[in-house]
Amino acid sequence: MNESHQIIPIDPLPCLLSADDEALRYFVRRDLLTESVEPIWSLWDLPTASEIVRKQQTDGSWRYPGKVCDSFTNYSLLETFKNLRVLVEMYGFNNTHPALQAAADYIYSCQTDAGDIRGILGNQYMPYYHGAIMELIIKAGCQEDAHVKEGMEWLLSVQQSDGGWLIPAQAIPVREKTEKMWRGKPITVERSQPSSHLATGMVLRAFAAHPGYRHLDQVRRTGELMKSRFFQPDRYNDRKSPQYWLKFQYPFWWPNLLTVLDSLSMLDFPATDVEIQTGLDWFIKNQEQDGLWPTSYDKGRKAGPARMWVGLAICQVFKRFFGCL
Repeated sequence: MNESHQIIPIDPLPCLLSADDEALRYFVRRDLLTESVEPIWSLWDLPTASEIVRKQQTDGSWRYPGKVCDSFTNYSLLETFKNLRVLVEMYGFNNTHPALQAAADYIYSCQTDAGDIRGILGNQYMPYYHGAIMELIIKAGCQEDAHVKEGMEWLLSVQQSDGGWLIPAQAIPVREKTEKMWRGKPITVERSQPSSHLATGMVLRAFAAHPGYRHLDQVRRTGELMKSRFFQPDRYNDRKSPQYWLKFQYPFWWPNLLTVLDSLSMLDFPATDVEIQTGLDWFIKNQEQDGLWPTSYDKGRKAGPARMWVGLAICQVFKRFFGCL
């Protein structure tokens, strides 16, 4: 690890500050330069955020714009998750905004008596989406809500014995994944089965975001597990290849090296940890000449702006671990 005061070889700030995106520059100034900034609600009326809010349905959800491929998936829940990612992570929406509270209420309407949010996988358990949705609600200031507590406790109740999580449907042969299965009684798996880092990485984000849960021993074990899996293939077929560790997107969705380091940076793991050093060193060694990083998503009109946001997220991780860039 570079021991000089400047941890990252090329200063990324000039590139980030040159962005046309007012919201991105706001978080650069607030989180990286620690400048005094306007209240977060100054971002809520920006065009993209306003357009997303305008499309919100009266029940608090968003309507899925694509082709509906089956009748057992709650596409409105999936679309609500997608839009919350943008509103919370890129525009700082919190539960003082009516759109955010309405979205939270819609999500709670998809929560079962057991505490899990259900619907994207039919009637089957979905701890990975459940965790990612919990993360967003927590970041929006709903961490004290009883629904959130129920959701977090449900996650702990289905944790595998190795410290991670598994999507139960992952353990089912493809030939058995029929509509009857998706609509049927939720599948349970033995706690002794190995976890999936696809599921575990998304669940860990919820615990890292929650100040009342992030220091639990169970969560510490999850962090230990995930950092031991860097650059390894998943144990199950979904996003199995090691290349997925290096496919970065923002706002976060699937787990990768950046999302896991982001979680670990909030769980009191030190930068001196050998496995964390290995992850951080990848970013140090793979910085590009403009100060940003490759994302593995380099096509389409959104690729350039997304690379800026990924760069911000990487810098936020380094700032948490080292106190500087």
